[in-house]
Amino acid sequence: MKNPAKILTQFPKRALDLNWRLLLFILVSVTFLTYVSLSSTTTTTTVLIPFPSFSPLKSIFRRRAVPNRPPLRVQTRPLNPLNGSRIAVCLVGGARRFELTGPSIVERILRVYPNSDLFLHSPLDSNAYKLLLLNDAPRIAAVKIFKPRPIPETESELRVLTARNSPNGIQGLLQYFHLVEGCLTMIKSYQEKNNFTYDWIIRTRVDGYWSDPLGPENFIPGKYLVPPGSSYGGLNDRFGVGDYHTSVVALSRLSLIPQLDGSGLTQLNSEAAFKAQLTTQKVHFTTRPLPFCIVTDRKYEFPPIRFGVPVAAMSSPGPLSGAKCRPCKPICSGSCVGPVMNGLYKGWSWTNWANNTLELCDAHSEWENGWEELFDEVAGEKLACARKKVWALNMDRCVDGFEKMKETSGPLDGPNPIKFAVWAFKPR
Repeated sequence: MKNPAKILTQFPKRALDLNWRLLLFILVSVTFLTYVSLSSTTTTTTVLIPFPSFSPLKSIFRRRAVPNRPPLRVQTRPLNPLNGSRIAVCLVGGARRFELTGPSIVERILRVYPNSDLFLHSPLDSNAYKLLLLNDAPRIAAVKIFKPRPIPETESELRVLTARNSPNGIQGLLQYFHLVEGCLTMIKSYQEKNNFTYDWIIRTRVDGYWSDPLGPENFIPGKYLVPPGSSYGGLNDRFGVGDYHTSVVALSRLSLIPQLDGSGLTQLNSEAAFKAQLTTQKVHFTTRPLPFCIVTDRKYEFPPIRFGVPVAAMSSPGPLSGAKCRPCKPICSGSCVGPVMNGLYKGWSWTNWANNTLELCDAHSEWENGWEELFDEVAGEKLACARKKVWALNMDRCVDGFEKMKETSGPLDGPNPIKFAVWAFKPR
C-alpha cells in the first residue's frame, strides 16, 4: 500500500496539471465553436458540430454573433431601361377637356420619361388656352397651334376613305390625319436641325386620360404597339408606340393614301386605313392593354347594341385601352356588364371587360351634375388641383403662361400671346 502522506503531497501538483489540461481543452473548444458560430452566420453551408454536449455553450456565443438574416437592401427607385434612349412624344388633337387629360399625360407619360421631347400639334380654338398646362412638362421640343382650314380632297382620298361613321365626313378624317402626320413633320425637322434620330416615338391624343403610367414593357423593337379593342374593323388608332422606322410608317396618315389606292383598297375608315398602312408596308404590329381612355362629350345610346359604343366610367379599374369614357356614377357594373358587352360586335367598338375591369355610364345625355367631384375623386388631389388651376385662369395669366411656353419650348408656331388670350377668352 502506498504511503498516504506521499499521495497527499503529490495531489496539488496532479490537480494543477489536470486543471490546466481542462482549461486548455475548454479554450480550444470555445475558440472552435466561436469560429463555427460566426462562419455559419455568413454562409448558407451547413456545418456539423462535432461537440453536441457543448450546444448550450454554443448558443451563448451565437447570441453575440451577427443574426442570420438577409443583408439589408436599400430601397431605391428601379432604373428605367429607356433612360438612355431618345424618345419623341407626339401629342395631337383639340383641347376640349385638356384640364382633365393634360395633367395625366404630363405625370404618367412625360415625367415617366423625363428625357423625352414633347411635340404638340393642335388646332387653335376656344379651349386651346388649356394647353398651357404643358408648361409643367419636363421638355417641350416644338409646338404648333394653328387655325384649321379645309383640306382639299384628292381623288385617291375619296376612293380610299369613307365618310361613314365619321362625325365630320372625309374632311374630318383628313384633318385628323393632318394632325398626326404634321407632328411627324415637326419631329423630322427637329432631328435634321439637331443632327440625330429618335429611337422611339410615342403618339398619343390630347383627349386621352391616363390612369397609370405608360410602362417600358410597351416598347418593342421592330413592332408597332397599339391598344386592343375599339378597332372598328381595323386597328385601334388612339395610341401607338414604336421604334423610329415603324413609327414613320404609322404616322404617315396622308402621304401613304396613294399607295393604299394603288393597292386597290377602298372605302376605309380611320382604323381600317391605319391597319392597311402597316400591312402594306410590312410593319409588324402587336396589341397590349393600356391604362388610358378617351374623354368624350359625345352622346351615345345606352345600353349599346351590336355596333353601339360603350362609354366607360373613369372610375373603372381598367385598363381601358382607349375606350370612350367620362366621369359618371356607373349605371352598370359587376354582373350587369357581361350581358351588355357580349351583345357587341367584338371587331367594332368592343373593349375588354373581364375581371370587373369595366363600369359603364349612361351617356345618352349631357354629363351629369356633380361630375367635377366625381373626376376629382378618381384623379386624385394633384390632378384635381390642375383642373381648378385652369378654370381660375384669366387673360393676364393666359398671356403670362403663353410667354413662358415660348421661352421654355423649342420652335413655337402659333399666334402671339395676346392674340392667343383674346381668342381663348372672347365671348362665344
